[in-house]
Amino acid sequence: MTRTEGAAPPLLQDSPRALVIGPDEHTAFLLEYMLQREGFVVASFPEGASAAEHIDREPPADVVVTDIVMPFVDGFELITRIRADERWRAVPLIVLSAHSADQEVIRALELGANDYVTKPFNAGVLLARIRRHMQTATGARA
Repeated sequence: MTRTEGAAPPLLQDSPRALVIGPDEHTAFLLEYMLQREGFVVASFPEGASAAEHIDREPPADVVVTDIVMPFVDGFELITRIRADERWRAVPLIVLSAHSADQEVIRALELGANDYVTKPFNAGVLLARIRRHMQTATGARA
């Protein structure tokens, strides 16, 4: 299966939507697979510039999983853009990165990331974090 930029299966009425941005092709495939198995409709972008365009024109996803290191528009800029956009501001945002330097984790969290998960990661733990952040966001909007 080949990674297709922005591709998502047809929208199913009540299916949660996930936006996956920037991980390497192998990690993106794994994220798409595990999220789709959990019932998510997944849009995936290999880098930040195309994801930023998607964010500007599409309705908000239910969760965003982004890497930090990407060409053109990095994860820090994406976090800032998402938190500045009133439509996307409350969407749970999880950083998934191989970079574990304290300064990067702190910066991502201070910019508005809800969580920071380092690679390699445990799929079950990441899914639990996604579900928890979505529950918290849903409760805050109610």
